Amino acid sequence: MRITDIQRCEVRPGRLIEWTLSPATVATAKALPEDSRPPAYIQESHIRTARSVREDGLFVPTWLGAAFDIPGRADLDALGEALRGWTLRHETLRSGFRWAGGPGDSIRRFTLDASSVSLHREEVGDFTDAAALAQHLQDRFDTTADALRWPNLIYTAVVRDDCTSVYMAFDHSNVDAYSIHRIPAEIHELYEAGLAGKAVGPEPVSSYVDFCEAERADADRIDADHDIVARWREFIQRCDGRLPSFPVDLGLDPEGGLPTQKFMREMMADAEAAAAFEAYCRPYGGSLVGVLAATALIVQEIGGEPVYRTVVPFHTRVKSQWSESVGWYVGGAPIEIPMSEASDFPSALRTVRAALQANRRLARIPLARVLHLLGADFRPTSPDLYSIVSFVDTRGIPGSEAWTDQKAYGLLRVSYGDQVCAWISRLHEGLWFAGRYPDTDIAQKNLRLYVERLRDIVTGTVGQV
Repeated sequence: MRITDIQRCEVRPGRLIEWTLSPATVATAKALPEDSRPPAYIQESHIRTARSVREDGLFVPTWLGAAFDIPGRADLDALGEALRGWTLRHETLRSGFRWAGGPGDSIRRFTLDASSVSLHREEVGDFTDAAALAQHLQDRFDTTADALRWPNLIYTAVVRDDCTSVYMAFDHSNVDAYSIHRIPAEIHELYEAGLAGKAVGPEPVSSYVDFCEAERADADRIDADHDIVARWREFIQRCDGRLPSFPVDLGLDPEGGLPTQKFMREMMADAEAAAAFEAYCRPYGGSLVGVLAATALIVQEIGGEPVYRTVVPFHTRVKSQWSESVGWYVGGAPIEIPMSEASDFPSALRTVRAALQANRRLARIPLARVLHLLGADFRPTSPDLYSIVSFVDTRGIPGSEAWTDQKAYGLLRVSYGDQVCAWISRLHEGLWFAGRYPDTDIAQKNLRLYVERLRDIVTGTVGQV
């Protein structure tokens, strides 16, 4: 599934239908008592950041979504039932948060019973212009899939005679990239069962809400003297008291506000080159190690920093029970790569492997908990606490072999931000690059240089094994 934005996911004209949680469902939710299960630290940090940025006068959409086709003119009743069945399968989608007010201004959860959830379908109308439809979808998703409102999800379909395109958007608090990648196969399964007259009930899938409670309980057992907190403290000190940015010139105005962002996406290497890169990097730990090693070399070449510091995202689905669950299962581990020990690609691979082996366990404790224990005043002025370079191999995800035919995309919103966020995905077709970055000429030039040099290193491994 290629990561892109709504403008570049092959939106085509047609008749737009949308589904949202029904007024009756929303009314029931307003009267619900508190759910004792707390938000995950990453959820709470996300919501507080959204409020902080909003209070500074800026609306920064941060939704994630999915786009994919189903054949022919959809049976809207069957599609609606598939969407409702999928929503019931994943408890986090019927769970939300309220501000409790009072001392500490706490965030409290509420959760609907599955029996209380229904969808409201509305025919929006016909769109004959693809650009106008894409803009309408973006505006609608911005308004609805918003961290500071509930419900914060929306499902839509663009119906035509030859195929129907489904577009879904969620506030980030409910989903991560892996959750998004699983959507097309699950909706297709439910839809096809409905067409065939087979009742497919909500399968027992472990709840992200339960995970949030367990993870938070574990995180709350540690204190400021814990080894993981000490390691983060030292790392942040070496980053001049901040979390790391992408270490190249981005042309930012230190006195300016949060800049708008641009988006870059392209197929970076074909299947042969992706396989060669994986084979070359396998003795050192695989393609993730390779991407980080290459990045360390490239940013040192561009920016000249003697040490490459970054926070590496890792999934927190460490138990198989969470593998099919929709939620935001992501933690981060800090690594430092002294470039004196990484003069070429093989030595960079060895250095990155050692850093990941030493530090990966730090991702077990949510960073928001660590920052609270450090007493650091990271009042968020940007939706991104730090820059990331992420790698994921998607080929084992159910249904991935059909993504090209289904025109399946993972959607992200590009709006405002002062960081670089890059996602490299291993698809059946090769390596896909997607990145958002500040909209400055210098940032565009340096990110373009980064991608070209990364391509050179990847393709340079062909024939080397």
